[in-house]
Amino acid sequence: MYCLEKSGRRASLYDEMRAMNANQASPANPDGPAPSSGDAAPVASPTFSPLYQQIKALITQSLESGEWKPGEIIPSEVELAGRYKVSQGTVRKAIDELAADNLLVRRQGKGTFVATHNEDRAQFRFLRLLADDGVEHPHVSRLLECRRLRASAEIARQLDLKPAEPVVLIKRLLQFDGEATVLDEIWLPGGVFRGLTLERLSEYKGPLYAMFEAEFGTRMIRASEKIRAVAAEPSVADLLNVPPGFPLLSVDRVSYTYGDRPVEVRRGWYVTTGYYYQNDLS
Repeated sequence: MYCLEKSGRRASLYDEMRAMNANQASPANPDGPAPSSGDAAPVASPTFSPLYQQIKALITQSLESGEWKPGEIIPSEVELAGRYKVSQGTVRKAIDELAADNLLVRRQGKGTFVATHNEDRAQFRFLRLLADDGVEHPHVSRLLECRRLRASAEIARQLDLKPAEPVVLIKRLLQFDGEATVLDEIWLPGGVFRGLTLERLSEYKGPLYAMFEAEFGTRMIRASEKIRAVAAEPSVADLLNVPPGFPLLSVDRVSYTYGDRPVEVRRGWYVTTGYYYQNDLS
């Protein structure tokens, strides 16, 4: 097991990691004057990570670049060990972490696949509303609106955009057993989701995140949520068929893709009569 040697035409792990670090590094003041001879620039201390984490970063880089598409099988552990010139055990540990992060899926006797939002288990990672009776109730998404507009200061901040940059706003209802249960307002960066329309959303048969993944190359990796109890405002109450002031659960979410880039801001209002919101902590 070694990292510092080149073999044939294939770059070593050392060279790949050095290239990654060079791409990620940026000068603190690229447009400012160079430091004088008497003002030595600060030297960053070297940082080291375990080898399996370096392999995890390289595999993640391949996932982000689209080398292996959602739903596709990735090379075997033996092949990856040869590619990165490390032991199979190091590769296995990296893949174990990526599977725990829901980026890869192991299938017994078949291999390891790139995770996709089309899988049932992936869908319920982000929809946390469960019925009190323990039964899985079918739900239907009813689209209300999809339009482009300029981002407010708050939405721009959350999406890491400049104020007034274009965003796409989607409004939809989730109906469980025919009853309006969740109202969502979803903001997406307009540059990433260029061409997204109500017609295109209506034609797609499948989960919203699966569409973002398949048609816009944007996979939701993780989300951060804030949850509070609120009284239904008249406009929200009307869409959810509850009286104004009715107690609702408000869930504010920011979802991130590779590189921890925010690509969705969502506010949801939940009717929890007969339902509860479950979140597993680990």
